[in-house]
Amino acid sequence: MSRARVAQLLIAALALVFGIRAAAAEDTLKIAIGQHGNWENSAPELGQRVGIFKKHGLMLDLLYTQGSAETMQAVISGSADIGIGVGTPAAMAAFSRGAPILALANHTTGAPAAYWYVPANSPIRSFKDAAGKTVGFSTTGSSSYTALLQLENLLGVSVKPVGTGNPASTYTQTMSGQVDVGWSSPPFGLEAAEQGKIRIIAHASDVPALRSQTVRLQITNKGAYATKRVALDRYIAAYRETIEWMYSDPAALKMYSDWVQIPEAISKRMRDEFYAEDELLPDRLSGVDAMTEEAIAFKYISAPLTRAQLKELFVYSKAFD
Repeated sequence: MSRARVAQLLIAALALVFGIRAAAAEDTLKIAIGQHGNWENSAPELGQRVGIFKKHGLMLDLLYTQGSAETMQAVISGSADIGIGVGTPAAMAAFSRGAPILALANHTTGAPAAYWYVPANSPIRSFKDAAGKTVGFSTTGSSSYTALLQLENLLGVSVKPVGTGNPASTYTQTMSGQVDVGWSSPPFGLEAAEQGKIRIIAHASDVPALRSQTVRLQITNKGAYATKRVALDRYIAAYRETIEWMYSDPAALKMYSDWVQIPEAISKRMRDEFYAEDELLPDRLSGVDAMTEEAIAFKYISAPLTRAQLKELFVYSKAFD
């Protein structure tokens, strides 16, 4: 065998060895995500597709849930390392009762993009007209549930909240008359609204108190935090990089539109009108005092968390050091 051939074989063997080592060094994280297809929840999906998480040595195993309650349960049970889109009051409540969770990062700052709508032929013209009617939200403890309670208080209207699951299942229930008012989150429903099939009667952003709060969190299991801290740190770095890419590269909008099967024009409108980039950055934490008051008012918790508890829960923030 010639020296050249031996050298080629040696190079191939080394490439294989280093390839195996690189694959072995890639950590897998299981991620539970509320509401498949929502823009604010799409960073893991898009970042994985474009290779950002792989660049950080991560493979994400993605599980989509019906909302905050299912997401949090997956993390509490240890079947997911990270839960995305958990309502902050619900996380505070679970932590105060001894659930093994920590707030790993911000998910959404400011009013959630949830909105409420009725079929075009409904006599309900505004949220005040929904008094005594059935009104949808995703799951108990979700930000859509908290926003609905706050809308009731703000407008002095008493409705009948109904957990209807994700936007797609809610749409079916609303259009078939099973509930009077449905809930949704962009991009779902925007095309139907433009086509005149539904009429939007309220937005979560109508509640001023929500606009400056960390309304949703990314949470992790305490056990995962103890054993996978390095991988979780890389995850946050990759997540931050993905958010920046989603707002700077037109390819992100195309990839997202292809994934959820909607026109790019709808995707761009949804991103630019409903989701400011800085609201999705993982390092933010704001409005803790106001969130605590609301969590008590809506009976998520019976008393404020102590400063020591807040420091332990919001592990990513130095606000309580």
